[in-house]
Amino acid sequence: MTTTLSPREVPAAPAPGKRHILLVFAGLMVTMLLASLDQTIFSTALPTIVGELNGVDHMLWVTTAYILASTIMLPVYGKLGDLIGRKGLFIGAISIFIFGSIVGGLAPDMTWLIIGRAVQGLGGGGLMILSQAIIADVVPARERGKYMGIMGGVFALSSVAGPLLGGWFTEGIGWRWAFWMNIPLGALAIVTAIFFLRLPTVDHAKPKLDVAGMGLLALASTGLVLITTWGGTTYDWDSLLILSLIIGTVVAAVAFVLVERRAAEPIMPLHLFRDRNFNLTTIAGLITGIAMFGALAYLPTYLQMVTGANATEAGFLMIPMMAALLISSIGSGWLVSKFGRYKWMPITGTVIVGVALVLLSTMTPTLAIWVLCSYLAVMGVGLGLSMQILILIVQNSFPNSEVGTATASNNYFRQIGASIGSAVVGSLFAARLTELLTERMPAGAAGAGAANSFTPAMVRELPEAARQIIVSGYNDALTPVFLYMVPLVIVAVILLCFVTEKPLATTIERDILPETLEADGATYVRLDAAAAAAAVATDAQAEPAASARPVVPAS
Repeated sequence: MTTTLSPREVPAAPAPGKRHILLVFAGLMVTMLLASLDQTIFSTALPTIVGELNGVDHMLWVTTAYILASTIMLPVYGKLGDLIGRKGLFIGAISIFIFGSIVGGLAPDMTWLIIGRAVQGLGGGGLMILSQAIIADVVPARERGKYMGIMGGVFALSSVAGPLLGGWFTEGIGWRWAFWMNIPLGALAIVTAIFFLRLPTVDHAKPKLDVAGMGLLALASTGLVLITTWGGTTYDWDSLLILSLIIGTVVAAVAFVLVERRAAEPIMPLHLFRDRNFNLTTIAGLITGIAMFGALAYLPTYLQMVTGANATEAGFLMIPMMAALLISSIGSGWLVSKFGRYKWMPITGTVIVGVALVLLSTMTPTLAIWVLCSYLAVMGVGLGLSMQILILIVQNSFPNSEVGTATASNNYFRQIGASIGSAVVGSLFAARLTELLTERMPAGAAGAGAANSFTPAMVRELPEAARQIIVSGYNDALTPVFLYMVPLVIVAVILLCFVTEKPLATTIERDILPETLEADGATYVRLDAAAAAAAVATDAQAEPAASARPVVPAS
């Protein structure tokens, strides 16, 4: 006798033991540390790097190349993880990241440095998104908050360690060690993944990759960042190149939507955008990316040039913000797991981010260091309350079979915001700085070429009159940009007020794989979700007594 088990009759797979979860979580923390360190480690080293390689015109690409490459890969890793499983993909992403570190470490000029950063981004995108998706494989949504809070804490910790390490390398053995250190850390991450990362088996036929969708998404993303990077600075907005990029980006975006409507396995399924919470948190995440990366990407440079701090000291000055982010992120995760309420957190956090931006816009060269650090701490509290909770809301809105895709799509738009934020702030900052220095420096003492060669050490050695001109130029070029972002943050707050607070799941949903078992003289067949659903319809018509059948728990 053969018995078919419908999805109603098969209970959720038993959750992994606590020891297994902790081992998996330890492996994920290593890779989160690896990826998040590299987002910030060059922030304090950047002035010295561009001074040595004479490349201030390309300075923003050291940051933007990494963010752009990782952004393009987010949906790819998310979809492939849902289709073929995440473990092998995870190890591959780490390997790519290590290769990019080698390229960057050997870079003889800015071009090769930027190439190395781009390759790092191709791997780094996988480390970030797969870590978040793997947590959903092993931890129920109700308990996931505290783990994701710790993830946010690790991000904060690495964000402190990144500038500090970057400054320490720059002042000591050399900034190239910011690349070399990734090799042993990456090797440790691979070993950890191989031996401790045990995930549910994914049994799919050969996946139908959405190659056209991947290509069009990459083109649209690249075009958008190039427009925001070059427009109004390197090229005029009405130049042929910028106009061509705008047209090409729009065409690629429209073509992407058309392709996704027909793709068998779309890289970014359009039905995601029919979910209210996904739309609201995605827009809010995009704005958070603009505000966070736009504000923070150039703060270490500002601190070195304006306060006279060296690279290491500038890293220490970022500690209050990251300590506040660490505490608020872990605290918010714990509160979600304990009480199951979460809607108020991203709303409150985003309001606090807006307040922090207003405070940062009031900075002056004579502002006391402790006051500046308190402004940064306010920013940290806001980011810690909102970042990880937005991801949790998305994951709680979709089944496990789509968690990777949904998480990646949400992160994609946040990273697009990061790319736009870094590029726009960098472009505005660089253009305004060059303009101010040209206006204020004595004739023949400063032009674009001289401004391109300034390093913090050089500025500290200048005569007081010249140093004050440069310091005031850096201050007046950057601080207004913070205020420009406040209206965007207000929009995010309004949108988050309309999020629906759905109950958090207390069990882990697992795919039920086809399998035949024999027990008590009967044969039990486990079906995948689609086949089992069809069986339910058949049973309803032919055999009402199906509910009396034996149940085999998923293993």
